[in-house]
Amino acid sequence: MLWLLDALERDPRADGATDVLTRRVRALPLGRARDALHGRWLGHPVHPLMVQVPIGSWMSAAVLDLWPGRSREAGLLVGVGLAAAGPAALAGAVDWAELHRQQKRVGLVHAVANTAAVGLYGASLLCRLTGRAGAGRAYGFLGLTAVGLGGMLGGHLAYRQASGANHAEEVPHVVGEGWHRVGTVDEFPAGRPVRRTVDDVPVLVVRETGGTFHALAERCSHLAGPLSEGTIADGCVRCPWHGSVFRLSDGWNVRGPATAPQPAFDTRVVDGHVEIGLRRADDGAETPAGRGAEADETRTRAEDEGDAGHERDI
Repeated sequence: MLWLLDALERDPRADGATDVLTRRVRALPLGRARDALHGRWLGHPVHPLMVQVPIGSWMSAAVLDLWPGRSREAGLLVGVGLAAAGPAALAGAVDWAELHRQQKRVGLVHAVANTAAVGLYGASLLCRLTGRAGAGRAYGFLGLTAVGLGGMLGGHLAYRQASGANHAEEVPHVVGEGWHRVGTVDEFPAGRPVRRTVDDVPVLVVRETGGTFHALAERCSHLAGPLSEGTIADGCVRCPWHGSVFRLSDGWNVRGPATAPQPAFDTRVVDGHVEIGLRRADDGAETPAGRGAEADETRTRAEDEGDAGHERDI
């Protein structure tokens, strides 16, 4: 099975159809609904949540079909599943259009299997409504088989290919605590993204025209796109791969397809060197920002007393 799935990822024969479908899905006039379908409001993809309704309805219908005299109730559940399949498919299509090539190849077959399931369940419902309960049950079990195949491919997309995972989640577990020096002030031209590495984690550092520094995890949470190659505008960075937009001040995902924010770093300048420290959400833990604020206050008092200090927090 794994060999077949790996072969599917490498098979380019459907790439032409994939490109056409990608353009059409991206051209849909969804507006702000596109981010809602991605699941930005939820913090992770909404498609896996939405598919629970059709899958659960059809599974329940199959159980009832094994009981004599429950065909009417099973037919009702088949209809509920069909009604819920459309919105779930739309959310999946919007996510699929923003994936890598290998993921799209698996996703296309996943969509074909689920489309076949919808067709089979549609035939099942029609048979039930016209009094052919036996044929309705047969089509229902065939539809459930197609749903199972589609679900297996969806699991491969999610867990093997990490299509909906947060690709920046490991940053807080890898970056050490405290401040990390990433270069001198002169190494960061104003308004230009610069890539640095802290504990083997790529970091995006941006210096504003006024001198303020911002730092975010450099690999996009959506699919690990290089934010250092992105566009800086209006206090945000836009991923060059799929267009996700993140606020530089705190890493918040202003626009999808990313559903998770970027890990953000506090910044300061010490003796002409830029230092960054990861912001952590651990309860009771002292953050680099807190230590920086205390240092800033100490230096301000020293300057007021006539001490010629050389450090200033940003």
